[in-house]
Amino acid sequence: MGHYSEQRPGFEVTKDWNGADQVMIRSPRGASVLVSLHGGQVVSWRNDRGEELLFTSSKAIFKPPKAMRGGIPICFPQFGNCGTLEQHGFARNRLWAIDDEAPPLNHNDNNGKVFVDLLLKPSEDDLKCWPHCFEFRLRVSLSTDGDLSLVSRVRNVNGKPFSFSFAYHTYLSVSDISEVRIEGLETLDYLDNLSQRERFTEQGDAITFESEVDRVYVGSPSVIAVLDHEKKRTFIVRKEGLPDVVVWNPWDKKSKTMADFGDEEYKQMLCVDAAAVERAITLKPGEEWTGKLELSAVASTNCSDHLDYPCS
Repeated sequence: MGHYSEQRPGFEVTKDWNGADQVMIRSPRGASVLVSLHGGQVVSWRNDRGEELLFTSSKAIFKPPKAMRGGIPICFPQFGNCGTLEQHGFARNRLWAIDDEAPPLNHNDNNGKVFVDLLLKPSEDDLKCWPHCFEFRLRVSLSTDGDLSLVSRVRNVNGKPFSFSFAYHTYLSVSDISEVRIEGLETLDYLDNLSQRERFTEQGDAITFESEVDRVYVGSPSVIAVLDHEKKRTFIVRKEGLPDVVVWNPWDKKSKTMADFGDEEYKQMLCVDAAAVERAITLKPGEEWTGKLELSAVASTNCSDHLDYPCS
């Protein structure tokens, strides 16, 4: 294990309680990210004060084949149950490998960042239920400022085209869901999973929460903001290659039906997923798709000028 840390500063491999490898990445200022090789799942993201920014249920089950309830599970090659595969696809339940030979990303994705590259290829069982040869490369990195970025690259190494849907199923930690609002999705169309994916148009100035929400906002901008008034913290979500945003909170009734979720925990979490759900992504043989998510947590002010920054 020693050779990793020599090769790359701020990178350490440990085991979780099931013996699966986890990679801890640390920025020089003290922010950290923990990625499990079970699912290629980010399970923790802490700022330089050590505060956890992602939600994980106190009842989460950390045992394969169950995906852990929290962090950032990767939904691939299917989102939700719209398809023939298990809910949210199989990538979040597979063991990924550390990829020491990942082809380079463009240079501005590496500047001052500590990162780990992971790789998933289909097993024989995967090919039985989803007969497409792919290579899925995931780079998880942490900037000097503690921003978290995930870059997914899916390549078709098959002789025929295939299609998939995708989401970074991001569980944000919030102080109180009734004090949270999302800016950047106003006036968009959304598919409402609570009414058979019927299409509606968002009317409000900002999205706030007082009941169960399960929506896919389509054709969304590349930057949205999640404002937590009580914590005076704003999450900035930047995305590329991912046209949709899934917004989910189970509220009280649904929470009680989920074995791996506390009855009251819906108050402390909100899923805001950068996704490609409405229209499948299709790759021809040899083609590669890239989907990028960048999360930052900043102290809130009352103005929304943070929405003007482009994706770095």
